[in-house]
This record gives sequence, C-alpha cells and structure tokens, in this order.
Amino acid sequence: MFQGRYGGSQKHTADLDAVLARAWQQGLQKIIITAGCLKDVDEALELAGKDERLFTTVGAHPTRCGEFLPDPEGYYNQLRSKIKENPSKVLAIGECGLDYDRLHFCDAETQRLYFEKQLSLAAEFRLPLFLHMRNAATDFMEILERNRDKMRQCGGGVVHSFTGTLEEAQSILAFGGLYIGLNGCSLKTAENAEVVRQLPNDRIMLETDCPWCGIRPSHAGHKHVSTRFPTVKKKEKWTAETLIDGRCEPCQISQVLEAIAGIKEEPKDKLAELYYQNTLDLFFSKSKKIE
Repeated sequence: MFQGRYGGSQKHTADLDAVLARAWQQGLQKIIITAGCLKDVDEALELAGKDERLFTTVGAHPTRCGEFLPDPEGYYNQLRSKIKENPSKVLAIGECGLDYDRLHFCDAETQRLYFEKQLSLAAEFRLPLFLHMRNAATDFMEILERNRDKMRQCGGGVVHSFTGTLEEAQSILAFGGLYIGLNGCSLKTAENAEVVRQLPNDRIMLETDCPWCGIRPSHAGHKHVSTRFPTVKKKEKWTAETLIDGRCEPCQISQVLEAIAGIKEEPKDKLAELYYQNTLDLFFSKSKKIE
C-alpha cells in the first residue's frame, strides 16, 4: 500500500515514507497495520520491523477465508507461527469476522467456519480481536456468544469500521469487552451520525482504515472537520507534501476525531484522551481478560 500503483498502473513514486512522516508530524504515537491474509502478514511484519511505533494484526479477513480451503490446518498453523515468532509486533487477531455484503468473494458458510476458527488463536495467545462485521449481525453475535469462554481469555476486541444500526451497536456493547471502531465510513449519513452520537465514549476507538474510508464532502460528518491537508485530485499531480483526493492517510485520524466531537458536541481534546486510552487499554495493556 502507498506504493504509487492504482489498478496495476504506476501513477507516482512510492510514498509510504512520506505518509508515515506526515502521520508522526500530526501527533500519532503508534500505528496498527491491519492484515487480512498470510501475504499481508508478511508484508506488515516487514514494515513493522522498521519502526518501534508500528504494530500489526494477524488473521484472515472474511472475504479472504477461502484461502484456508486448500489446507485448513496448514494455513491456520502458518498464522499461528507468525504470532508465536513475533510477540512484540503482533497485537491482535484479525481482521476477522463476517461480511455478507461481499459473498461473491467468499461464501457465508466458509466465512463463519474460519471466523470461529480464528477465535482459538485469540484465546491461545491472549490477544484481542480486530473484528469486521457487515450485514451479518445475527450470525456474528451468535458466534461470539457460543465462544464466550474464548472471548474472556483473549480480552475482547474492537468491531472496526462500524456502520450498523443503534440496535446492533447496543448488542455489541451488551456482550461485554467489545469496543466500536469509527472512521469515515461510520460518518456517512445522518443515521450514522445519530448512532455515533449515542455511543458511550468509553467504548469508542478512532481509526482511519486507510487508504479507504476517508471523510468525503458528501458525508454527514464532514461539516465538523476543520483540519485540512494540501491535496491533489489527480494522482499524477502527486507530490511528497500532498495527499491524494480519495486516498485516506493515517494523519486524517484527526478529522475523524473532529467529526465525532462535532456530532457529540463535546471538546475534541477530551475525547482524544479518552479514545486513545481505550486503544491503550485493549491493545497495549498486559492484563486483557474480561469478566
């Protein structure tokens, strides 16, 4: 990612170093890279090894669970080995979960089977979960419920990039030990904003899900954003000092904070401290078990 290639075409030079420099300048202290398959894990670990502030998840995204099928135990054991060999860099299991909006990538039965399988990794290594849920709330919660012992062992997790209903959010929070991750995709509509407004601050985490899920001008949360970055519309016009319109970067997490603070009508500095502490509590605490 951030290699200057779009749809197989090279539009500009690789700019990951510039992207990271911009993130640190904006005040980020740690970044968790999200892996969605074994190949992602290898690339994420290589990157994380270059900076003490970078960490990664290990797991299979619901749309990539088909990768288990040729050799389920072999794939699982490879994931397990990556975790075991990199204890200082692997902070969570995931991105795993269910995505019924994209069944053309992986059928629902396969998703359910290998989502549940990955909960064993979380329990074994006492690592929290980085969870994905799209249009699958009932099955998602049923799997968590019948694995409540494993959830206690791993210390919970975060349901990231949340776009669901208030009722779905309430079900997640009532389970115990789970946080809700918010980014630009969580702030698209007035309905999304109303859900965000009602979420308890002690259960919220900020994220970007970059390079996706930026806050677009059409989003309900956009009117609250005050931080602006130099941006070019055409990828070919890229410079090291500019963002590219439509490609989200880690530095834009400040915009997510501003949008949420505006929706909730609360001071952004106070919320920043709360949400950062939530992240530390889940991913960087040595005591992660839940009751």
